[in-house]
Amino acid sequence: ADEGGALNKALDTASARADAAADALQTTRTPDDATAGNSQLASALRALGQDLKSARGDGGRCATSPRVELGTAQSPKSVQEAGRSLTALGYDAGLRLPRTEQAKHRRLANGALVRDGSRGGLGRLTIRNGTGTDAVVTLTRGSRTAFSVYVRQGSNATIRSVNSGAYTVYFTTGEDWNSAKSSFTRGCSFEKFDDKANFRTVRVTGGTQYTVLTFTLNKVIGGNATTSRVSPGEFPS
Repeated sequence: ADEGGALNKALDTASARADAAADALQTTRTPDDATAGNSQLASALRALGQDLKSARGDGGRCATSPRVELGTAQSPKSVQEAGRSLTALGYDAGLRLPRTEQAKHRRLANGALVRDGSRGGLGRLTIRNGTGTDAVVTLTRGSRTAFSVYVRQGSNATIRSVNSGAYTVYFTTGEDWNSAKSSFTRGCSFEKFDDKANFRTVRVTGGTQYTVLTFTLNKVIGGNATTSRVSPGEFPS
């Protein structure tokens, strides 16, 4: 199933079938030599049913794949172990389980532009990321995104040619960048700086003056910028 309601419906169906299988096992007469294995399998199926329900999501930002969630859960392994112990006794307990996936660790290059609008000024913005995780910093003017830049943990990135204007500076941090959703899939946070970033490029006698700003995403001694949390839906795409 794809994302959203169809996926959640499939997960609910699989969860119900796991619970029904556990009920059937516990109400069926069991040979003496299979009692322990039968009980183990019923318990594992109930745990699987709960993990399938827990894997449901809204399909929005910071949504790990249910296959990844199941890949880190213990219940699929417990079901397989119980099945093998019964099979070893001569009882066919082969079960088809949902396919799982390992967690991904997708990253962009440091300084890569996730989005880039028209830039023709002389302003310069440097981002310092000491948060311990990768980040994407997005500047907006009104409701329009000017540009977004990827900054790896422990690295700096500089954007040049920033146009004059007042920008709201958003940033999101986390692990495993999903380009299709413009979001990390694990450990996400979404924030913005409370004060706008003001850039000016003006001609003066003998040359041109332009703004150079530095934003540090982690708290530093002597820092003078405050940040606020924002909802995933408020973060610009």
